[in-house]
Amino acid sequence: MCGIAAIHSNAADIDTECADAAAEEMLDRLAHRGPDDSGTRTVGRHTWLGHRRLSIVDLDGGHQPLGGTNGDDDWLLVCNGEIYNHQELRDELPAAFGSSSSDSEAALALLRTDGPQGLHRLRGMWALCAATPGGRFVAARDAVGIKPLYWARTDTAVHFASELRAFDPAVQPCAEIFPPGCWWTPQDGLHRFAHAVPAHSAPKDWSGVPQEAVEKATFDCVSDSVRRHLMADVEVGVFLSGGLDSSLVAAVAADAYARQGQRLKTFAVGTEDSPDLLAAREAAAFVGTEHHEALLDAGAARAVLDDVVMCVESFDASLIRSAVPNWFLSELASRHVKAVLTGEGADELFAGYGYYHDQHGAPGHLDAELRRTVDALHGLNLQRCDRLTMAHGLEARVPFLDHDVMAHAMSLPAELKALGEDGMEKGHLRRAFAGWLPEHLLWRRKEQFGTGSGAQSLLAPLWNSRITDREFDTAVARDDMPELRSKEELGYYRIFRSALPGVRPDAVLTRFATA
Repeated sequence: MCGIAAIHSNAADIDTECADAAAEEMLDRLAHRGPDDSGTRTVGRHTWLGHRRLSIVDLDGGHQPLGGTNGDDDWLLVCNGEIYNHQELRDELPAAFGSSSSDSEAALALLRTDGPQGLHRLRGMWALCAATPGGRFVAARDAVGIKPLYWARTDTAVHFASELRAFDPAVQPCAEIFPPGCWWTPQDGLHRFAHAVPAHSAPKDWSGVPQEAVEKATFDCVSDSVRRHLMADVEVGVFLSGGLDSSLVAAVAADAYARQGQRLKTFAVGTEDSPDLLAAREAAAFVGTEHHEALLDAGAARAVLDDVVMCVESFDASLIRSAVPNWFLSELASRHVKAVLTGEGADELFAGYGYYHDQHGAPGHLDAELRRTVDALHGLNLQRCDRLTMAHGLEARVPFLDHDVMAHAMSLPAELKALGEDGMEKGHLRRAFAGWLPEHLLWRRKEQFGTGSGAQSLLAPLWNSRITDREFDTAVARDDMPELRSKEELGYYRIFRSALPGVRPDAVLTRFATA
């Protein structure tokens, strides 16, 4: 896990002195993403690569940029993320790998063997930039967009970075989201190699399969992913919100750790006696983790609002409201571990939100809406998850968004994701994990994290006292303002704009349907 930055010059020769100065400033603005190591390299006549490292795999090796050992045609690479099938690729392509045991070597090996066309074989969360001294360059991002990447195309160069704050104010107006599942080269332009939802995941006919067998298939797929996501040379913990998804992740991870004679660490946050905090505490006791809690109070929550908005790089009210407790959660976890698993993505795969059923319950509609929301995750929940953890030097992993889990979940028919007779969501997933949690927790109804943690009650009233009705009406009437749906969103927008004065919101933000 890390932060990456790159500049690819359109000129015949890169101005090394100017490029180095600008690029070093970019990398300095990403220092929080990689406190353990940094590396830079000017590659040939056109490219500069930079890397900030948080060491998770191959602690002593793995310095980046990687590669560049085989002459002008060899790739040098900076990569942010984790590649979970690196060992399989290492066994298949041993000659293409370097001497380090870094999982990022897998991306380098595929570039050496197949060029950018081979990157679709990577399984994990990643974003990369790579270049050769001979002049080739490629930037690419995982299919879901779990790891962030932005680019800014100017008349003289193309700039890349893990966060918007890395770009110089003069470059910010050109900044855009680099699309997930794509690679780009100066010669061939932008090419899509994958969609967020795997192409082979169309709903299947499970009618002849016993219900218990389908549930076992779901259990096996999810639990296998959780175990694979524990891959690390450091201790991995779990964000335990008290909801179903994170509790299932914690249960499987705790079992895997126990089999190795270790005790999993879990982390929760909320106001005192909030529903989520109490449920997380009980789930942790049941699965046997070393549990840590942070209490959320109004003063502390309001004190960090500016930091949270600038960190998340968004002003969407729902996103920021849920980000505040996650700020304290990440701060807590970073004192104990360097990586955590989360439950992100389960609601989008197994139809956990009420509106799915209220507005998209008609035959054929649910699957389309699930796919749409999975496509949007990179700019919402995943952006929040990445920014808040990396702000505290912590890596977040999302086992529900594993390629195999997504392919399986999206192959399930809509009727398996429909509400039960009692109105309960995600009944199939709950039945698949019967016995792994106490019954009343397994069947606990969903609450939004910002609600269940108590954050909404602390933050929602704040802006009514800070912004008058007239002030709000005047602001939203301006032609140069984005759509602002509440006083709360206007307050967050002002913080956002002070941190990123040149950024165009329509080019870099995804918004929830409601604030």
